[in-house]
Amino acid sequence: MNLIKLVYVCSPLRGDIERNISRTKGYCRFATTLGVIPLAPHVIFTQFLDDKISEERQLGRQMGLELLKHCSELYVFGDRVSDGMLGEIEAAERLGIPIQYYSDRCERRGVSHEQ
Repeated sequence: MNLIKLVYVCSPLRGDIERNISRTKGYCRFATTLGVIPLAPHVIFTQFLDDKISEERQLGRQMGLELLKHCSELYVFGDRVSDGMLGEIEAAERLGIPIQYYSDRCERRGVSHEQ
């Protein structure tokens, strides 16, 4: 398999953090089957930043948005869009990054922007 595109994985974190991280790992596995390299900053950064500490949450969000600039697409997973996800979606729109929407069962729901 030739992995050529870096794709930002956007999904909920807050609430049941452990469950949401587990689900995001599944979304990343699914994205890999599509031939892309998934990047889920909220899974990576929660390994060393505490999302419950406001300053650390903000730092994680800033770092994630910086990584988004290097991605070819944004994949949005789940049946709800959190505030953090909304910020990522809006940033992708500003940057002209195509967005694909998937249900929490990885069923494609549509595309917001195509290049």
